Formats: sequence, C-alpha cells, structure tokens
Amino acid sequence: MPIISHNFTFSFNKFSFSSSNCKFQFPILKQSLHFQRSLHVRCAKKAKRTGKLRYPSEKKRLRLQQNTQIDATRKLEGVWRLSRLGVSVHEDPGKDFWGVSDALLKEIARVLEFPVASMLPPEAFTVVRKSFDARKLQKEPKFVYTVDMDVRKLLSLEPRTWEFISELDQKVGFLEFLHPESIYGDLMSTIRNHRKIDDTASAREEVHNNHVIGGYKFPATRRPKVVVVGSGPSGLFASLVLAEVGAEVTLIERGQAVEQRGRDIGALVVRRMLQLESNFCFGEGGAGTWSDGKLVTRIGRNNSSVLTVMKTLVHFGAPCSILVDGKPHLGTDRLVPLLRNFRQYLQELGVTIRFGTRVDDLLVKGEHVVGVKISDSRGQSASCCQKLECDAVVLAVGHSARDTYHMLHSHNVDVVRKDFAVGLRIEHPQELINNIQYSGLASEVQRGRGKVPVADYQVAEYINQRDVDTTSNLESTSRSCYSFCMCPGGQVVLTSTDPSELCINGMSFSRRSSKWANAALVVTVSSKDFDALNLSGPLAGVEFQRTFERKAAVMGGGNFVAPVQTATDFLDNRLSVTSVPPSSYRLGVKAANLHELFPLRITEALQHAISMFDKELPGFVSNNALLHGVETRTSSPVQITRRSDTWESTNMKGLYPVGEGAGYAGGIVSAAVDGMQAGFAVARNLGLYDGSIDSVLVKPQNVGVVKY
Repeated sequence: MPIISHNFTFSFNKFSFSSSNCKFQFPILKQSLHFQRSLHVRCAKKAKRTGKLRYPSEKKRLRLQQNTQIDATRKLEGVWRLSRLGVSVHEDPGKDFWGVSDALLKEIARVLEFPVASMLPPEAFTVVRKSFDARKLQKEPKFVYTVDMDVRKLLSLEPRTWEFISELDQKVGFLEFLHPESIYGDLMSTIRNHRKIDDTASAREEVHNNHVIGGYKFPATRRPKVVVVGSGPSGLFASLVLAEVGAEVTLIERGQAVEQRGRDIGALVVRRMLQLESNFCFGEGGAGTWSDGKLVTRIGRNNSSVLTVMKTLVHFGAPCSILVDGKPHLGTDRLVPLLRNFRQYLQELGVTIRFGTRVDDLLVKGEHVVGVKISDSRGQSASCCQKLECDAVVLAVGHSARDTYHMLHSHNVDVVRKDFAVGLRIEHPQELINNIQYSGLASEVQRGRGKVPVADYQVAEYINQRDVDTTSNLESTSRSCYSFCMCPGGQVVLTSTDPSELCINGMSFSRRSSKWANAALVVTVSSKDFDALNLSGPLAGVEFQRTFERKAAVMGGGNFVAPVQTATDFLDNRLSVTSVPPSSYRLGVKAANLHELFPLRITEALQHAISMFDKELPGFVSNNALLHGVETRTSSPVQITRRSDTWESTNMKGLYPVGEGAGYAGGIVSAAVDGMQAGFAVARNLGLYDGSIDSVLVKPQNVGVVKY
C-alpha cells in the first residue's frame, strides 16, 4: 500500500562543556522557522521472510554467505563437494560404473576452471551419488554426479592445481566446503565407539544387592531380558542394538526363516497352498523380503542414522553401490543371503531366535508388561501355550498382524486409527514404460543389463472431490492419488494372509529383468470413509481393508484369482469383454468391472487421477495397461501411540511399539532406523546405556513428521 512520508528541515545550534582532558561540543536540535512539508508516495517493500519463516534454501544460502571467507589453509587441507555434475549418457560408461571416468573429469575440470582435465588424478575424487536424469526438459539424458574432492590428496598427486584450489569459492548447490564431521560406519562399529556401559557396581545405587535403574530392579548377576516380536527391519535392528549393549534378547517370529519361507511361497504360487504364518507378509525379513527391496526414504538420505543403516546392510552382504546409487534397491535375490548373514551374526551375539512362534497375548501386571504368551504358529507343538517373562517387549510387527492389533485392543493399549491409502495395481509392458520415459534411448535398457537403468515412474495428483463429476451427496473430500511401490522389471504377487481375502503387491529381483512393470495407484482414505461404511473404533481401518479384500476375492471367483480390467475400460466404466492382456500374476486373472469394488468417491478419484497421469506420461492409459484388484496394505491402518521420551506405549509400561506395524515407518530403511532408535531407547531405560540417543546417531530430520 502507498506510504506517505514527511520531510522536515532542521537547524542546529551548539552547546559545549569542557573537562581537564578534552572539550566536547554537541548539536542542539531546533526546528527552524522554515517548515517544509512534501508528500511522497512510494510502494512498500515486500516483507522479508525471517527466522523460522525462511525457506530451507534461503537458510542454506545465508549459512554459506556467513562462511564465504574460508581460511586458505583449510581450503588446501579439507574436502570439497562438487554437486550436479552432468555427464552425457553417450559419454558415461553406464549405470553400473561407480568410478571416475574421463568424461566426469572433464566436468570436474570445468567446475574448477582447470585447463587440462587429463592432469587431474582420479584418485583424488570419490563418487558419493550417481543418478540418471532423462527428463524431457533436458537437452539430452545424462548421469548426474555428486563428487567429493580430497584436496590434500589432489595436491600431493598434482601440485599444479594449488592456484585453482586457493581461489575456490562456495556456490550454493554446486560447490561446498565440507566442515570436519564424524565419519559413521556400520551400526556395530558405531556402538563400540560410543558405548557407555558402566560395569562397576559402585556407579549404581545398590539396594539389597539389587541394581535400581530407572525404576527397574535387576539382580547383580542377571542381564535384562528383552523380547523382540517380529524379524522385519525394525525388529532386526532393535535386536542388534540391544544385543550389542549387553541385553539378553529373544527374537520371536511367527513366520519361517528365509529358506523355509521361500519354499512356502513356492508352494503358494505353484499349488495355491497358503501357509497362514509363512507367506509374502510373514517370515524372516518381513514383507519387504519378497518385494522390490527399495532403499529410498523420506527421512533424509544423508542423515547419519540412514547412512548407518545402509552401511550395516553392506556389512551383511548388500552391494556397495547402494551407498552411491540415487535410487538404491536390493531385490529379493540379494535380500535372502543378506538376512541369512544378519541372523548368523545375531546368534553369535547370543540372541535366541524362535521362528514359527506366535505371540498370542501379553503378560500384564498393573499396567506393566512383564512377558508374553507364545505358541507354535503351525500348531505342531504339543504344548499349546508357553509363558516367556521379560523386562521389556519391543513390538516390531508388520502392518498385516491384525490379530496383534485385536489383542492390544483387548488390553486397552492406546491404539488410534489413522489415514492410509487403497487402490489398484496397474501393470504395463516394461518396454512401453521405457519408450515413454526414454524415447529413442529405450533400446539401451536391455532388460536391466544395458547402459541405462530400467525405466520407472512416480506420479501424484491432488484431487478436490468438487472437481470430479459425481452424483453422490456425500460431503466434499480432498484426496491425494499417487503411485506406490513402483516395481520396474517386476511382477504382481499375492499378499493375502487369509484364504477368504485377496490382496496384491509388487516385487522384483535385483536385475529387474522381467518384461513387466507394475505400480499401485492408490488414493488416501480417512475416518470419513470408515464412517460411511458404519465402521467405528480404533480398528475401523482394519475392517475397511478386509471389506474390500473379501470383495476382491469374490469378484475374482476365489482360489486367489485376481479381478482385472484394462485402463481404457476402467475410464469408460465398461467390462473388458475381449481377452485381457497377459499378466505377471501367476495365480490367474479374471475380467471384471472394478467400478463395483470401491465406493463411488474412491473410484471417481482413481478415474480422474489416471486420466491426469496419462497427460503427464502419454501412453500410460492403453489397452496394454491392466489394472489388478486390490491394493489395501500400503501402510498401517493404526498407530500404537508411544511416548517421545521413553518410546514406551503411552499407557502400558515396558511395551515399545516400533516400525511399520506401529505406524512409525514406511519402507525398509525408515523401519530399520525406527528399530535402531528404539533399541537405544530401551537400552537407556534398562540402564544398559547412559547417554542420549542423539549422541550416537543424529535424529533423522523428518522423524515424527512424515506420515505413513
């Protein structure tokens, strides 16, 4: 808005006083007889964003501006990070090369303004990130690198670079000087470097020969006993932390070890024999073992906790490329031997692992968990139920452990329902996705063995229900529709845990060499959707999932046959009367009208989003695109609330809910980080560790913020 300013003219007289040392004169402000008033109109300046209102990019830029003057000595001894180094796909050795090529040296020389690239020694540079950028807005597809430059090594190998290094200045997002930081290794070495266990009895209060630790009392001759329920990423990493710091850990898994689990899955796919406790969802490694094995996460790729998890996976057999790849993944064929190595290491630490064992109930005394009731999950044990007493229970189940949710609800453990997403899984020929994303470069994929990675995609659309033509009288709802768990070069698999239900997911092997690509297309659902079906209570989301899984099983005709419909017919709301395209789903498909599966609001949101995705990826909607029903288990339908300081359940002491099943993670890496953090919290509460969690592993930047 306009601002009116007034100009005044003043004259000054002077008065003075003197001291023994000096004489001062000060002006006296006096308005003169001449009074001038002028009117100026000018535009107000836009208010600057300050403090917490600044964007992250602004904060980063300001920090760099404050540190622009870097000591010359530090410049010549530290490490510089060069980002956004683009190398043409035609000059790069390819996706499986992680070293420093001649083409990359040319790009580094350009950034450093060094005249002769061949004089730069490759040994002075380390590739820390490599990704492939094939966006249409680029002049040509390219590999994008992030490289660390060791200045001391560079100068020792090529002293003539001294002048160029001394004149380097930081540039936001392109060239940064890395300040000395702690170097994080795998979890085992990190714990050994930071462990603070007091082994002397004099350091603890002793009462009647018992240690009193944080409210817990343990005899001096006994280690705290911890039961970890579930051998998914969160359970494995929690067990690893607790075993390393000295707890007596028992790891309970309702499913089987990966060797037997693989045979059970084979029997399901070939002979339709579903083992209720050993399948695509239950067993060693959790549901992620038979999946795409993605290691991408929304909690900060460069965070120390994430790096520790990644390096621990490398220690147990994952390829070192996951530390560099812009979109790291493992695949089932690599996860199986990794889990075998992980199990062997835990057993060497003294962890007792009980496969084929289900937790049926909690042992509770005065709102404090003191143990669990367990039984043989296959019913082969003569004793139907056993009691296992302990000092803490880490509940690291997956989001398909619905019987566990009901058991917790019977004990009045605080469980709240939460939003999640449901939808359909779409499958295309992988060659079609390659052509959409890469155009003329599609021939370089070569089913995962070529120069460029197998093409994937990620799409999202925010939908206001008012913008969708509908005859429903329900209150308007805004939803997000997005692709989930995209599996390039993969296959569609069955994830049902009940023979009367049908639920699917996607998986792939490390090479991603299948001729199909699949991804879930899901829309968010909330309490309004549960209420519309007269579902109430904290487990309403669970019943919401089961409603549509049972409906999909009926539409498929039973026997785990999946109902399908082409994308074009789904948009036109017509039954696919002609033969449907082939599917990677090995248990069979049946043509059906998927409009009959979900409520109208969800179906219309899917229709609108799919049509928008086709505009973003021309060719996405075609007769070769096959929609499969139904995808419901995108994340946990509940959250088991816990305290932020102790990680215990908010109303049940000694119970520590962690991971995906508890509603605090979504994916292999975030679940592993949550289990790792929980392990330190339990150790601290039991007196096995007396430091803060953040002193060992910095808290991921988005933990507690990202919703799963």
